[in-house]
Amino acid sequence: MTETVVCVGAVVRQAHSALLVRQSAGHSLEGQWTIPWGQIDQGESPTEAVLREVEEESGVIARVEGLLGVQELPEPWLGMIGIVFLCAHVDGKPAPDMRETDAARYFVRDELADIANSFEPLSAWMVGRVLANDFSLLQTNDSGPFTPSPTYL
Repeated sequence: MTETVVCVGAVVRQAHSALLVRQSAGHSLEGQWTIPWGQIDQGESPTEAVLREVEEESGVIARVEGLLGVQELPEPWLGMIGIVFLCAHVDGKPAPDMRETDAARYFVRDELADIANSFEPLSAWMVGRVLANDFSLLQTNDSGPFTPSPTYL
């Protein structure tokens, strides 16, 4: 049995655009545009991890607005779970880290067709829906028993 790996990703909005990063050479998604994402480190919460990943991969500082959803990933990532958050741009100008990502920028909905052949399918689906305002969001609920840890209900 393999260990379950939990990943986090973020659709980061700024006005009517969404942040995308292009995965660097050697990455399993090399050359593809994706949302910022990565694995949760030992002892790290999902919200801490997603904000770290956004900043590491794009140079952007964001804040979590809510939970978009959870995705069980297919082959070749079977056994991995993705938790996806909607985030808002707080500060910073998109810049790749030049290790995991070689490009980072905001795209408006009309520009997504220009990268369709190099847009990772799950990221394309999520970003398309968010930019079309066709999604449901679970916001934090401060009445949960473990506040200030976020509860999404």
